[in-house]
Amino acid sequence: MKPKSHIVNLPVYQPGKPIEDVKRELGLDEVIKLASNENPYGASPKVKEAILAELENISIYPDGGAVELTADLAKTLGVNTNQIIFGCGSDEIIALLARAFFVPGDETIMADQTFSVYKSNADIEGAVSIEVPLVHGTHDLDAMLAKVNERTKMIWVCNPNNPTGTILSEQALTAFLDKVPANVLVVLDEAYCEYVTDPSYPNSIPYLEKYSNVVILRTFSKIYGLASLRIGYGIGQPDVIKLINQVREPFNTTRVAQAAAKAALKDQEYIASCRRANAAGILQLQGEFDRLGLEYFPAHGNFIMVDVRKPAGEIFDALLRKGIIIRAGHSKYPTHIRVTVGSEEQNKAFIHALDQVLEEQKAQV
Repeated sequence: MKPKSHIVNLPVYQPGKPIEDVKRELGLDEVIKLASNENPYGASPKVKEAILAELENISIYPDGGAVELTADLAKTLGVNTNQIIFGCGSDEIIALLARAFFVPGDETIMADQTFSVYKSNADIEGAVSIEVPLVHGTHDLDAMLAKVNERTKMIWVCNPNNPTGTILSEQALTAFLDKVPANVLVVLDEAYCEYVTDPSYPNSIPYLEKYSNVVILRTFSKIYGLASLRIGYGIGQPDVIKLINQVREPFNTTRVAQAAAKAALKDQEYIASCRRANAAGILQLQGEFDRLGLEYFPAHGNFIMVDVRKPAGEIFDALLRKGIIIRAGHSKYPTHIRVTVGSEEQNKAFIHALDQVLEEQKAQV
């Protein structure tokens, strides 16, 4: 068998290391995973009730159009039902956007460094990725605009940005969108938007009325705590959503995921409590990093990227041996690690392990 020549050397996405693997490989009884930006408090109790009830229908195909969930979400967001598409996580919407719009030779613009799935899907479709360096961990919107030409098909803006956690203000993003040509699609990836407390952060939904070329991506994997159920969504103009739907596989979200998402939407009090706990966790970790004299990017999601002043891979391995899984391997930030904001107890355990690792590193010098 001979595959497409341009995919032979594509890197395979590496998710956060599973807890079960670490326990087995290192013989550990207790492991804390702070690598994949999961909600440490899990999902709402109402979600669990909905899942149990839905198990009665496990032999029945899901609603391929997620009609009830779409109606609930449209009401929550204040948009029309034909402006929403659901996917197997927002990752699938990224893949569907690439499938629907890219032909070989198209160009797509993104930050460097940002969520790697934008580039990998562009590569699969034969599009050329134009990567624009971050400035102080934040998208350089002026430099991204300067890269737009007649071959540009799509621009990706991750806000808050993964992995740095920085945000773009409403003022900056609006000025940017005003200048992007109407034939260039702008994808606003807002996977972590529900965590943001900064008042300068944009409410992007009104952009959909003003800009016909905007698509917004969000997910139930993060603050809603449904990561294992893989359900996310895109919001855009009806004609754009229709095109994405035309390349979507049928039954791409499950009955259980749809039921869980419907229940999660109805418990906004729980979401607010997770937002408050996350904000407290950010302050907790920032205070400890200040004590250790470590610099970090402003955190607006549920993770912090911190400069440990040592090769990140070494710190990752050392923390792993102590039962703490974090994220390393960011090529543009070789001495930075990304750590999910956990519960107060998880954060304490991480800092205790990091203290030990940094002391051990000093002793080796």
